[in-house]
Amino acid sequence: MKISILLPYKENFSPMYPGAVSLFVKDTANLSKYKKNIIVYGNTNFKKIFPIRYFNISLSNFKFQSKSKQYVEKFIEIEQDKPSDLIEVHNRPNYLSDIVKTLGKKNLVLYFHNDPLTMTGSKSINERKFLLKNCFKIIFNSNWSKKRFLEGMHDKFINSDKLLVVFQSAKKFKINPKNKKKEITFVGKLNKSKGYDIFGKAVIKILNKYTDWKANVAGDEQRDKIEFKHKNLKNHGFISHKKVIDIYKKTSIAVVCSRWDEPFGRTSLEASSTGCAVIISNRGGLPETITNGLILKSLSVKSLYKNIDYLIRNNSKRLDLQKKSIKNFYLTHKFVSANIDSYRDEKFKYLQLFNVKKNLSLRILHVTNFNERHDGRLFFNTGRRINNGLIRLGHSILEFSDRDIQKYYKNYSDFSGSKNLNNKLKKTCYNFKPDLIIFGHADLVSPETLGELKDDYPNLKMSQWFLDPLNKNGPDFIRNKNRILDKSEFMEANFLTTSPDVLNFLSKKTRNFYIPNPSDSSFETLKNYNKNCNMDVFFALSHGVHRGILKTGKFDDRAIFVKKLIDKTKNVKFDIYGIDKVQPIWADHYFKTISNSKMGLNLSRGEPIKYYSSDRITQIIGNGLVTLIDEKTGYQDFFNNDEMVFYKNLSDLSEKITKISQDEKLRKKIGKKGRDKYLKYFNSTLVAEFILNKTFELKDKTKYLWHNG
Repeated sequence: MKISILLPYKENFSPMYPGAVSLFVKDTANLSKYKKNIIVYGNTNFKKIFPIRYFNISLSNFKFQSKSKQYVEKFIEIEQDKPSDLIEVHNRPNYLSDIVKTLGKKNLVLYFHNDPLTMTGSKSINERKFLLKNCFKIIFNSNWSKKRFLEGMHDKFINSDKLLVVFQSAKKFKINPKNKKKEITFVGKLNKSKGYDIFGKAVIKILNKYTDWKANVAGDEQRDKIEFKHKNLKNHGFISHKKVIDIYKKTSIAVVCSRWDEPFGRTSLEASSTGCAVIISNRGGLPETITNGLILKSLSVKSLYKNIDYLIRNNSKRLDLQKKSIKNFYLTHKFVSANIDSYRDEKFKYLQLFNVKKNLSLRILHVTNFNERHDGRLFFNTGRRINNGLIRLGHSILEFSDRDIQKYYKNYSDFSGSKNLNNKLKKTCYNFKPDLIIFGHADLVSPETLGELKDDYPNLKMSQWFLDPLNKNGPDFIRNKNRILDKSEFMEANFLTTSPDVLNFLSKKTRNFYIPNPSDSSFETLKNYNKNCNMDVFFALSHGVHRGILKTGKFDDRAIFVKKLIDKTKNVKFDIYGIDKVQPIWADHYFKTISNSKMGLNLSRGEPIKYYSSDRITQIIGNGLVTLIDEKTGYQDFFNNDEMVFYKNLSDLSEKITKISQDEKLRKKIGKKGRDKYLKYFNSTLVAEFILNKTFELKDKTKYLWHNG
């Protein structure tokens, strides 16, 4: 694992006059649990640098190219030779275009230490959209900076998981406010932007009034010189960071009265961490730097003078602010470093694994056809079963019924309804912020939408389940194959009711797993083995599920097989639906009908293929009927002959039906053992757990009857 931190060109990464970015990187990297994995890249030629793994990018003086451009190109060359798992770029959004162009979509993190709208590479909306698309995270040093980045942007970006606020940090000191001296301190550039002219005029009046008080000024300004002189005012000039902290330690009142909108404000942060009573202007991110202090209502000499005078006259108030500044200060190096490590954990999957392992609630968006428009007729489906399993595991599930939405939202401008469907899915993700999207036959959701969601939510996981037949010699093979492949590149895993090892078209880039059709104890409530049944064999064929009636002119090879079976099997009562103009049955009518049958024929479309069965198997075996199934499905790998009845061909099936119809004891034994085993090992909770474990690549001790890995 390798984390590369790229500093801005010319950023001094040494104890000799370090910049704010260098101090931030040094202080947080030193306490990071990933410290040994971090390499800081910069252009600092001093012999003495901060004690962090550091690589100096040296540049040629002879190239007719900007130094900054050379600097980024050299860094890219290093990355091409020894790639990082995470690249963190500080305060230079313009570096990202070259990095993305050459290295592709890497795991990029961009830190803003200044106003994004003033920086090359993030001024325009399109530039900021580019950053959002290509970064894993974008880090701001204040909420104010984040709001600036989002100015003029589409609403969908406002709640993006990619945008984080990580405040600057400072060392928290143990200081007794009673030992503070009667001193007022200003630190920063001595110009009008920093409000030094306001401070100077106000503090001279204060020093004239309170002769026992003194003032400190630390900083310089070459271009816009403003000078104030007083016998009790000491101008230290530009001094080291350590000396600034030493001054703050003995300071009673610290003033940060900037005119410009400071993205954050390190001086007020450090003044607070050293127990000063801090006075700040209400500009930019300054209010976010302190927990306790005074905020100027108006930025003027009069207002500042009034606030300083108030703190000098009210000794108890001043001491109270100083105590609270220390007590409530929380932006320590340790705290901020842990915040940074949390998104690194996220990228390296540790946090996600911990959350799922501890059974904390995930937000799961389940996109499939919940058949709301069919008034409960198709309620007992696989999507509902998987939902039940996820809920039993303690997760929050939002149902997104794609076919219903498509039906209700189509219009003349969107005749198929797919455009509205995809837009609604994106809006739902924006509001619900799922950790995982599970798709089930969601054919109208476009790959382009999935790509956008992956760009917008880098932590989002996706997987899909698929129930339809995938035999080359079966129905709709090409169509069903394309339905899976259409989304596979965006999926962490595919879950199929056909064994993946007999399917040669599956993408090797996506992990593929077999799942059984899940049973559910709240759906499969009958126990036919406990009762006497009037009919021997039940079978229902349907090729008009959504319309509720059979399609006219539709050929189905199962109808031919069943008719031959009936002709061959004498003195056996068959209860058949969906053949010879007998319409299919649904919902409660279906359950009332099978409750009167001893056996259920589990006959799927097309030639048998390893482990494939239509989802009717759950309703047959789960309700205690003896399940009749072709041995070429391979279900003998899971069930014994006293739990299911396996047949070789039509004649073999006819003989076994005749035998069981005449042996009630045998029928009830097979029905009970089959039901008990299926509900125990192939239930919806286990299937849901398996989907989560494989999607998140968790190592789990649970043994699944259908999976050896």
